[in-house]
Amino acid sequence: MAEQLLTARRPPRWRAAVRLTVLAGFAGALAWSLRAQWGAVRPLLGELSVLSLGAALAAVAGGILATFQCWRTILAELGGRLPVTAGARVFFLGQLGKYLPGSVWPVMARMELGRDYQVPERASGAAVGVFLLVVVGTGLAVAAAAAPLLGPDATHAYWWLLAVLPVALLAATPPVTNRLLGAGLRLARRPPLPAPLSARGMLHAGGWALVCWLAYGLHIWVLAAQLTAVELPLLALASGAFAAAWCAGFLLVVAPAGAGVREAALVLLLSGALTRPQATVVAVVSRLLFVLGDLGWAGVALLVGRRAR
Repeated sequence: MAEQLLTARRPPRWRAAVRLTVLAGFAGALAWSLRAQWGAVRPLLGELSVLSLGAALAAVAGGILATFQCWRTILAELGGRLPVTAGARVFFLGQLGKYLPGSVWPVMARMELGRDYQVPERASGAAVGVFLLVVVGTGLAVAAAAAPLLGPDATHAYWWLLAVLPVALLAATPPVTNRLLGAGLRLARRPPLPAPLSARGMLHAGGWALVCWLAYGLHIWVLAAQLTAVELPLLALASGAFAAAWCAGFLLVVAPAGAGVREAALVLLLSGALTRPQATVVAVVSRLLFVLGDLGWAGVALLVGRRAR
């Protein structure tokens, strides 16, 4: 696409004060999340080496980076092409909103932060929706591919995820997605998007989403390798199990960032390769690594964004 890179403008002071307040709320929610899980995590850390924890955290960080590239590709498709540093600031700071109750916070945060770079609000909001659709669709596809490795109990408990897969894949095709976005904007009495989604752009975004699922599966595989004998099929099982667990936590919205649902699903889905205590260790430590990964990338975005300005 030949979209012009969007440049930054300084936000009003009152808006900066509101953002500081919201960021403080994000930080408080993150601190609460860490405090709530620390009691369970601390006695289990002795089972894992520092090297394995570092490798798993690196894989999580790589997966989060791939999701950023997926979102940035979709935003560019919709007419909001951003430089890497500007996009990182919008995405990674907005990512912290998922730790607050209610799924609307990441959308609102990215719309607000995107204003600094003259990204139309309708493009920011649509990009988040399409991004989640692509991530969920590819995640369900990965889970379906690994279903034979997950065992009959896991398939019986989460069969409904496989039932959602055809709907998600159909909705992620550019003709259908563009029509859905257009209808939503007309109902909201908003102008049309600056640019429609293309098949090439959606395939590019889907490729980044698949990279993220592979990285997330790798971090599960690294943790499991410290607790049981590692075989090559375990990597495919780990990717499918985590993808299914993440999608379950996203679709069953009962807690911020799918907390609780994702861990319970991951323990069941890993039962074919790990004992229940081993799977519990992996699930709890995985959650902690994701919190650290989100905090780390948000810190990098703040530092880089400040220098760029």
